[in-house]
Amino acid sequence: MPDPLLTVRDFSVVYDVEPPVAAVKNVTLELQRGEILGLAGESGCGKTTLAYGIQRLLRAPAVITSGSVVFHDAAEGDVDINALDAEQMRRFRWDKVSMVFQGAMNALNPVATIGSQLEDVFEIHRPQLSARQRRAEAAELLEIVKVGADRARSFPHELSGGMRQRVMIAMALALRPQLMVMDEPTTALDVLVQREILSQISQLRHEFGFSVIFITHDLPLLLEISDRIAIMRDGEIVELDTAERIWNAPQDDYTRTLLASFPRLTGEKGMVVR
Repeated sequence: MPDPLLTVRDFSVVYDVEPPVAAVKNVTLELQRGEILGLAGESGCGKTTLAYGIQRLLRAPAVITSGSVVFHDAAEGDVDINALDAEQMRRFRWDKVSMVFQGAMNALNPVATIGSQLEDVFEIHRPQLSARQRRAEAAELLEIVKVGADRARSFPHELSGGMRQRVMIAMALALRPQLMVMDEPTTALDVLVQREILSQISQLRHEFGFSVIFITHDLPLLLEISDRIAIMRDGEIVELDTAERIWNAPQDDYTRTLLASFPRLTGEKGMVVR
């Protein structure tokens, strides 16, 4: 039986410039509990705008013009995200829904230790915890993402790009949210580190049971990690299906074009034209 965590209906976002730009157009989708939903499409198609809009992170001139976003909280029932006031939204973010932002591995404070930045999450959202408990929670998170608790006193510049990205995943995981939104989380990482990060995301998803919206233009990557994939083009979802069916029987011409744009490792040898 379907067990939805997030339901988005007829969601639209316009950038109020001259002339106005319709960035997201009447998007409808449902995310299941424990599911990894891939969101793919070329740069500028509206993927990140949709993700920001769902969490009410958009800034002017972006305006949500229509639609509803309902979060089906396991403990508190249905939550209309658009109806939350500023303080309710502040408490909702990171606690129920967290985000790993694009370029997040460079978003850490360069003059604060890794441990102190993780502890800040608990100080703000779990003020009842003592300093000792906050340090213990931060150390546990670093172990969970395989950075190691001994790195708590390290500064961001002392870590590799892959380790900094793991720290950002730890930060997003800190309050055990039910949904984690990941915007190009493996960009600028080499292939081997990408593989490690993807494997860890899958492992953590199974261990903690959260859902993932995974945003990237890299469709082959999504085929590997996702349960279902939504293909976006010009602000619209043109196809939404299981990863298996997207690969074996894509229905939309744009999906087929995306699949064909990636080189294959097998096939006939061709002549290199110089």
